[in-house]
Formats: sequence, structure tokens, C-alpha cells
Amino acid sequence: MTRIIVSFLMLSFGFAHSQELNCTVTVNAERLPNANQQVFKTLQTSLSEFVNQTQWTGQIFKQNEKINCSMYITLSSYESDKYTATIQVQSARLVYNSSYSTPILNYNDKDFSFSYTQNQQLIFNPAEFESNLVSVISFYSHIIIGLDIDTFMPLGGNPFLETAQNIANVAQQSGYNGWSPSDGINSRYFLVNDLLAPVYNDLRQSSLLYHSGLDIMTQDLKAAKEKIKLSLLNIGKLNSIKPNAFLTRVFFDAKSDEIVSIFSGGPNIPIADLVESLNKTSPLNSSKWVNIKY
Repeated sequence: MTRIIVSFLMLSFGFAHSQELNCTVTVNAERLPNANQQVFKTLQTSLSEFVNQTQWTGQIFKQNEKINCSMYITLSSYESDKYTATIQVQSARLVYNSSYSTPILNYNDKDFSFSYTQNQQLIFNPAEFESNLVSVISFYSHIIIGLDIDTFMPLGGNPFLETAQNIANVAQQSGYNGWSPSDGINSRYFLVNDLLAPVYNDLRQSSLLYHSGLDIMTQDLKAAKEKIKLSLLNIGKLNSIKPNAFLTRVFFDAKSDEIVSIFSGGPNIPIADLVESLNKTSPLNSSKWVNIKY
């Protein structure tokens, strides 16, 4: 037990010094074959520099301390300098004492449009709306950081999620889709507001328990699986209060494949109740849950 506590404290201490991003940004313009492809290459380079060189936390960190993530932008149409796109945002973190990276976020935002001219300067100002491109990228940068720190300390991501919420509030006046409650339950508005809503604190606490289980896998695999099982059952209890919640779906979009892998090998623990709960909580992944071997 002492070793586990010490390991957790070491993780928490290390995390406090690792709040920047190592982000791979990709701009896919294959659907725009007649457009000036150099513009998109410049955009990709500019976004990569913007995400990775902006001091989101006001601190400087070593390369091996940064959060690994990616933003994959697929352009679907354009008119002059105005673009319609989707953005797939993913992040992961290393499990303690291993080389395994566990997925934290896997989110596809289908409501992304922006204006961009070649060599346009990208500057983040949390108090002002500079452009929808800057706002969306800055929003997800803070979501990534907030969710990452949530896996190390209880509700520790709040400061970054609150900044993301402020970005959303400021961007509402822009008229771009995705920032308003009228834009649907899968919007950026509801993503950050739900994350900060007290009713979903249990889900964020369950994420902490889940990842603390992963972090002891090299020490006690059975105890790790039991912790992870408990975290998932807790999410099942939340589902009985908030069925088919947006954040529950966001969690399982990132974790479903990993969950199947965790409970299909290693020391056996009773999981019939877990599989039943998973089928109720995340029925969209029922074809995966049937592959859990127990």
C-alpha cells in the first residue's frame, strides 16, 4: 500500500510539471482537389506551431513530460477563405512504470468551420474572439489538459476546463456553430458545460479511479482489474440517473477497446455483473462487450 501511495504522489508531482502538449496536427484536404494545396500545408504548419509552442499553462516543460495528442482536421468544402471541416481530437497518457499509452480522449467534432488566409497569424487571447480557428483549437487544447490532469487528481482539471468554458462563452457572440446550447447536445457547449456540472463529478472521479487502477497494473494486476471494474460499475450507476449521457459516450468512445483488452486476459475476477452493466451503460458497444472473455 505504501508503494502505491508513493507512486501516486510521484505521478501527481510529475504531472504538475507536465502541462504542455506534444500534438500532431494534420490537415486533410483530399476532398478539395482543385484548391491551392500550399495553403493547407501552411495551415498545418501554423497550427502545429500554435498548439505546441503556446504556453497554455504559463510553465515550461521537458519534451518527455508533455501530453501526447493529435488533431486531425478534414476539410470538406470551401469558398474563398472560408472552410467547412471536421476535427478529430485524441489524447493519451503513459501508464505508470510502463511504455503503454492509455487513450484519454477520442472525440470527433463535426461542426467546425473557420476562415483562414495563408500566413495568417494565430494568437490566443482568452478574453477576446480572434477567430473560430483559434478558438476551437484553443478550446480543445484546454480540454485535453483538463481531462489529462483529471486522471491524476480529483477534479484537478477544473482550471483548464473553466478556461475552455470561457473560450466557449466568448465565442458564442461570433455566430459560428458549436458554441451555443441550440447547436445540439453533442456541441462544444455541452461538452465543457457537462464536464463542469456537479452532476457529472462522479464520472470524472470514476476516470481517476480507472486510471489509478491502470497505474498499479505492473504491481498487482488483479487489484488493478478490480479497481477498473469498480470505476466502470460506478459509471453504470451514474447511467441509471443520467441514461445515455453525452459524457458517458465520450468516455467509452475512448475506452471501449481498452476495456475489452483489460478483461480478456490476466488473472480472472468475477465480471458477469460488469458485462451486464456495460451493455446497459454503453449499448452502442455491445458488439465489443461480447468479446470479453471471462
